[in-house]
Amino acid sequence: MLFLKYDKRNYRDFDWALLAIVLSICAIGIINIYSAGHSYGGAGEQSPFYIKQLLWILLGLIAMIVAFLIDYRFLARGAYVIFGITIALLLLVHLFGYTMHGSQRWISIGGLVIQPSELMKIAIILVLARYFEDHKSAKPYKLRQLFIPALIVLLPFVLILKQPDLGTALVILLISASVIFFIGVNWKSLLIAFSGVLLSVPIVWHFLKDYQKERLIIFFNPERDPLGAGYHIIQSMIAIGSGGLLGKGFLSGSQTQLKFLPEQQTDFVFSVFAEEWGFIGGFILLILFMSLILWAFKIALHARDLLGTIIAFGIASLLSWQVCINIGMVLGVLPVVGIPLPFLSYGGSAMVSLMAGIGLLMNINARRFIMHK
Repeated sequence: MLFLKYDKRNYRDFDWALLAIVLSICAIGIINIYSAGHSYGGAGEQSPFYIKQLLWILLGLIAMIVAFLIDYRFLARGAYVIFGITIALLLLVHLFGYTMHGSQRWISIGGLVIQPSELMKIAIILVLARYFEDHKSAKPYKLRQLFIPALIVLLPFVLILKQPDLGTALVILLISASVIFFIGVNWKSLLIAFSGVLLSVPIVWHFLKDYQKERLIIFFNPERDPLGAGYHIIQSMIAIGSGGLLGKGFLSGSQTQLKFLPEQQTDFVFSVFAEEWGFIGGFILLILFMSLILWAFKIALHARDLLGTIIAFGIASLLSWQVCINIGMVLGVLPVVGIPLPFLSYGGSAMVSLMAGIGLLMNINARRFIMHK
């Protein structure tokens, strides 16, 4: 039986190194979120965000253990059910979700507030892995063979874009494109698909909210509106630049402690960290992220079957895209689209879904030595 089958080799081959990397980033995140909520000069009360983040990490570790214990092939068998449930949650968000900062992304279930779009990042990886496992092809896939996967991806993309949440919708699209490109696409089909994406840009632009359009315009010229749409990126670059080589020290970042830096516990956590710990601290953090991403790709490379390879590659892509986009965003080399930094930014649903993804990586890595009958 694949479901929760006990095998002591699972625990012997538990990936402690991967867990150590993830917990190291989480620990840095807790310290960073504590600083982001600390009032300058010691006045005022501490923000509860770091305490909540600790609880989310604990819940995430539970999700990680569950994802590790259940054979990933069993999870893949239920991929369409998982995907359907997540789609239903996205629909419920549109019907009953509540709005914050102009976006309707969250829903309360049994007193627990969740963001289904974050859960979709893992669901889309599982469902694509299941689809391509069931429809293997010895040759690169042609465009007509990708029609159903395209529909699978398009459904959550549209639902998330309408919340509106351009950042998460973009990540869903990038993860899916990475997986599809990885499994092999006919070059003519790839050229047609790329052309289709370019032609769809004006359509997507039409459906963007005014503030999203302004963010993209501000990317090319932040000084256009320094106290409005350009404020975030200008303050972020000031914070990172003022950190210098060694940083200003813990709880000593002026941009952070004087609250000039907006969304400093979520989208701009790296700016907080770079201001306080400088280039050296930022470099060490990037080394940790690079180690995590390369470790995930290594697991994909050594997976025992195609299913495990696709799932691991999808999770590696998820981590890669979010790190690259978030860091690029706070450095001003990419538009501000609201992408959190994995394991460092505050957020419950993101933490739990990412921890579940790490559990799946451990699952695939451990079971490459075990073949169930």
